[in-house]
Amino acid sequence: MPWTLDDFDYQLPAELIAQAPLERRTDSRLLQVTPGLADLHFADISTLIAPGDLLVFNDTRVLHARLFGTKDTGGQIEVMIERPLGAHEALAQIRASKSPKPGTRLCLEGSLDVEVIGRVGEFFHLRFPDTEDLVVLLERHGRLPLPPYIERAAGSTDESRYQTVFARNPGSVAAPTAGLHFDEALLARLAEKGIKSAFITLNVGAGTYQPVRAQKLSEHKMHTETYFVPQDTVDAITATKAAGKRVICVGTTSMRALESAAHDGVLKAGEAESNLFILPGYEFQVADALITNFHLPKSTLLMLVSAFAGMDTIRSAYAHAIAKSYRFFSYGDAMFLTRNHA
Repeated sequence: MPWTLDDFDYQLPAELIAQAPLERRTDSRLLQVTPGLADLHFADISTLIAPGDLLVFNDTRVLHARLFGTKDTGGQIEVMIERPLGAHEALAQIRASKSPKPGTRLCLEGSLDVEVIGRVGEFFHLRFPDTEDLVVLLERHGRLPLPPYIERAAGSTDESRYQTVFARNPGSVAAPTAGLHFDEALLARLAEKGIKSAFITLNVGAGTYQPVRAQKLSEHKMHTETYFVPQDTVDAITATKAAGKRVICVGTTSMRALESAAHDGVLKAGEAESNLFILPGYEFQVADALITNFHLPKSTLLMLVSAFAGMDTIRSAYAHAIAKSYRFFSYGDAMFLTRNHA
């Protein structure tokens, strides 16, 4: 079926877009979508997962990727790092009245002297000072990049709450938000129940917020993200499948990493780039269930969950969530989906 952008649209009241985290991570609500619809609290997640099932988390850490400053001409700019390129260079989005040309010098956050090397597609290639590693410089001088639909600047609470408790590999400019609902106590309870955990790393790029502009989705070019799947995770998935248990992805980023690593039918460990675009009709290779937040209208993430659980199922779930005033997007509530085998 030739899918169009309008197939993945819905009307969301603005007041349902969560602007801040709840007091505790597990205070979020959880909509069990399949089988059936059930309104739960996230702390109830253990009732939906059986001993021997495997949770796969994304352990990426969000960089202080937003920087403000001026061009050498004096014009104001905002820089959003897309991804580091080695120790001293990065790809970035730049907001300015006029796009900076190659050779332009930028003064960021009052102290960083940065050079525009050139363009790589829609991004700018930047060279940072070689005095320290780029990640160290960003942590010291940059700002936490909250999503554009959160209409406030990042505060001290966001420094911890917009990171998962298991974040350890810096490289993302957006959090893997399904993981934000887990705290250390919940992870311990799940482990005590015999539920296993494994990790991948997928560094979420700023492209995750780029709108899909092609009405015919066959014409959409998916943004690229780097992922790493350890051999230990491949082994854990293989053992879980062999035991007849489920692989449960925590977040769409974990799912994209695993499906990308298994694109030829065999799950392989290693690091690679993914531009996998999942639409209904896609045949999933790895995941049996998915924990995820509610996604933006017309977004590639909404398309992914529709492919996983079924178009009608997702439409019904979102209509129910809106009617029940669930909180949406990064700091919002979660869903539990099982794979549609139809």
